[in-house]
Amino acid sequence: MARKDLQTVQSGERTNPAGKPVSNKILLSISDSEYNSLRPYLEYVRLPNHLVLHETGGRLEFAYFPNRGLISLVVVMKDGRTAEAGVVGNEGFTGAPAAVGLSRGLLRAVVQVAGDGFRVKVGALQKTLQSTPHLQMMLNRYAAIRGMQVAQTAACNRLHDIKQRLARWLLMTQDRVDSGALPITHDFLATMLGTDRPTVSLAAGALQKKGLIEYTRGAVKIVNRKKLEDSACECYGVIRQYDGELGLK
Repeated sequence: MARKDLQTVQSGERTNPAGKPVSNKILLSISDSEYNSLRPYLEYVRLPNHLVLHETGGRLEFAYFPNRGLISLVVVMKDGRTAEAGVVGNEGFTGAPAAVGLSRGLLRAVVQVAGDGFRVKVGALQKTLQSTPHLQMMLNRYAAIRGMQVAQTAACNRLHDIKQRLARWLLMTQDRVDSGALPITHDFLATMLGTDRPTVSLAAGALQKKGLIEYTRGAVKIVNRKKLEDSACECYGVIRQYDGELGLK
């Protein structure tokens, strides 16, 4: 039998050279030949909570393809204030600028819900893309749709109140984590939503009083998704449509 680091794989049996199974949707969507071109460079990594994958303005060393967990994309101002720009689950990847030949990113990427996945050195990814047109198209498509989501999120942060934004954000997170219980704190929610902890606590308390969520120390549980969707602003529906383009809906 061929060694795992030399053998190729067929659709539905994908692993990296160390034998770690793949569940990232982009990596599963490309052809066997294109996957096998990228496979030697896939390094399995655990993604612990709060790990920073990319820093604002920093050089992009790796692109990350999550299997599980959730990565938040955050805008960081000079005075340290932050605001969300988007979230990435196993439907996508981080380090999108590298896919179009750029070496630096504008957003901080931080693991919000622990998981695992694969990372690829940017140089190896860019070299592989020269001979994998479908993978290049998939990464470009993902980056374009993510850009539309970032634009919608920017409008949401400017125009909608904190309860609507919190409802939207919890729904987007559940879509990617696929769990009713989200292991997140009020402090982290405040970081993502660009506000302070007391404001987030008041908003979460209002949603809890309506029976939409339950908040315990370090976790938020969605107990009535339909009503939570009704409490979210229109931006969730728009972003949900974009998610449908990625096969997440």
